[in-house]
Amino acid sequence: MNQPPALPDSAVPDWLQRLNPPQREAVLTTEGPVLMLAGAGTGKTAALTHRLAHLVRQRLAWPSEILCVTFTNRAAREMRHRVGQLIGDAVEGMPWLGTFHSICARMLRRHAELAGLQSNFTIIDTDDQLRVLKALVTELGLDEKRWPARQLAGLIDGWKNRGLNPADLTPVDNESYANGRGQQVYEAYQARLKALNACDFGDLMLHMLNVFRQHRDVLEQYQNRFKYIMVDEYQDTNAVQYLWLRLLAQNRKNICVVGDDDQSIYSWRGAEVANILRFEKDFPGAKVIRLEQNYRSTPQILAAASGLIASNSQRLGKTLWTELNAGEKVRVIGVWDAPEEARRVGEEIERLEREGAPLDEVAILVRAQYQTREFEDRFIQIGLNYRIVGGFRFYERAEIRDALAYLRVIAQPADDLAFERIYNQPKRGLGAKALETMYSHARRTGMPLAAAALDLADSDEFTARARSTVAALMQDFLRWRQMSETVSPAELLRTVLAESGYDAMLKADRSAESAGRADNLVELARAMEDYATLSDFLEHVSLIMDNDRADDGEKVTIMTMHAAKGLEFNYVFLPGWEEGVFPSQRALDEGGLASLEEERRLAYVGITRARRRCTVLHAANRRIYGQWTSSIPSRFIEELPPEAINQETTLTGGASLWRANWSEQEDPFAHVARDRPDRSSSRGPGWQRALSTGYETKPARVPETTRSAASFAAKARTDITLGAQVFHDKFGEGTVTGQEGNKLTIQFETAGEKRVIDSFVRLVG
Repeated sequence: MNQPPALPDSAVPDWLQRLNPPQREAVLTTEGPVLMLAGAGTGKTAALTHRLAHLVRQRLAWPSEILCVTFTNRAAREMRHRVGQLIGDAVEGMPWLGTFHSICARMLRRHAELAGLQSNFTIIDTDDQLRVLKALVTELGLDEKRWPARQLAGLIDGWKNRGLNPADLTPVDNESYANGRGQQVYEAYQARLKALNACDFGDLMLHMLNVFRQHRDVLEQYQNRFKYIMVDEYQDTNAVQYLWLRLLAQNRKNICVVGDDDQSIYSWRGAEVANILRFEKDFPGAKVIRLEQNYRSTPQILAAASGLIASNSQRLGKTLWTELNAGEKVRVIGVWDAPEEARRVGEEIERLEREGAPLDEVAILVRAQYQTREFEDRFIQIGLNYRIVGGFRFYERAEIRDALAYLRVIAQPADDLAFERIYNQPKRGLGAKALETMYSHARRTGMPLAAAALDLADSDEFTARARSTVAALMQDFLRWRQMSETVSPAELLRTVLAESGYDAMLKADRSAESAGRADNLVELARAMEDYATLSDFLEHVSLIMDNDRADDGEKVTIMTMHAAKGLEFNYVFLPGWEEGVFPSQRALDEGGLASLEEERRLAYVGITRARRRCTVLHAANRRIYGQWTSSIPSRFIEELPPEAINQETTLTGGASLWRANWSEQEDPFAHVARDRPDRSSSRGPGWQRALSTGYETKPARVPETTRSAASFAAKARTDITLGAQVFHDKFGEGTVTGQEGNKLTIQFETAGEKRVIDSFVRLVG
């Protein structure tokens, strides 16, 4: 075979001077299996890109003979850009540099018929996948409410991540859906996709794994093609990715994987840290090269992180070191409660800003998304710019918007936008047709949407099922509105979420996101405990939502520790280091010791995001479901080496308040309720009265164009009398036989006697 063309000598970089000795060894060790064990901030991307460029420059392989796999498109783009800076246009000849799924999609297009597909197959998205699964669940006679399609989608995705076809499911897998029908539904789903000439995201890898296993000639074709295989973030590989790679590498065994067993934090996505731990067993004689010189963090930060992760047993082991100055010790700060935690962080950031530190170099990394709410509220109060990365702002999340919509309709029945959002959320069988009917009646009469719905519930404009559903919903709102006069806003929200079926909807959703959504709603209720009335809380939310969201200017970054992997900041705050919060109690309950070790790896990731200063915070008290609960510091704090940390405890504000009130009352915060104004003085008419005579509004928040309250009541038409001939778009022609307000009883020629609303008919002749 012809040798690849060499690049001009003028473009040859000085490889050896750019890299430290271990990096240089990783670049020059081109033959045989190599495990590049790269600690946080040790320049693994530089080593990986130089190795790839070295293979091309030394004419060891054509660019098209190198397989280089990454996990994200962003990582693939960065890799291509950096390699291009080293070898120029030759990088354009590297078609096999990309993500696992993009590379498998390219392969599958070439061998589609071996997977029962055509080469122009469609890759369906999540929405299409759910539609297919819902149709199958119905066809198989299953109750979709009991066995949600979203739960099934999560199970199938997990099976595909493990490399399992329907026939490979274990009895436990089979029993995990519809009492032993998991395999049946999985088989039907795969058959339906093939009939559609489609595959989902998980199929891209599973189909190619099946092709390699079942067609040896195809496997050998790719084994011969790829002289070198390189894999980034190997600790994040799942089972199907591991099996696919192992098959490809079995011939030449020139595979170099780069990863850090101490940063494997994605088991909930199917990643298996065991893949990197057993690399030497999979490839006997593999050379392990440790990248331990850190270019990011100070020695004190590295000492804290290294001391913590040493408590894990499932690790290969390495010792990070740096030539940077010692820097500050990791600060561990104990505060009284979550509000004080947010205040303390806000004050620290304002101090950094006064000292000239850019806000873009400040990050708050939380374990769970619900923790962001306290910081968002505080930063709004003090005017500190922030951004949420990897998710929505707290009050912009779908479940929070749904809950607020319920509360807005309770407080203001004329809020059409809020009512439209939740009239069928959770699903009540009120589809687009029902909404169209409600809007049609609302426009004709000038009534709000909720009032129009109640009016229609007493007519035959709706089907019998829709009438019953709407009537029940409106009765719920009446009860909730009356309840709002006597209970706290937080208790009202919890009642609404339970009685509306929203809690049950989240419990039925077995996806990875559902637990976080439930946590966010718990945090919303906790936030409401600080407000005396529902209207006060809704006004607070309105001010937050109206906050200036311009993207210009520097901002503090708030994100989860999972989302922060791969990033770095000068100043990092790690709040909520308490047992049950971090490590997460849910994770420990579900995964035991393995989950504890992953939580510890997540703590390691959080600490090593910091370049100059890292601050850990824990609170002595958290309010959970309306009750103050004492918290104990996370076990991870105790595992930090004492010589690398400075501990301090602040018992300001909350503590002094507690001491002052403890002698007179059990609840140290009972004075809050004692000092609140009487809620009954700020309330208006009940729901029934609001619908019939008017709507309670706050004048300052109602546009001038809003109709007067009295005009909301539906008025009967005066041009229709008994015996009149009328036409209805749905029921046809008929004769008016009765009239009660705006309701007409009509004997239709074909539909029989119906009770309809006069705005839906027109006179005939």
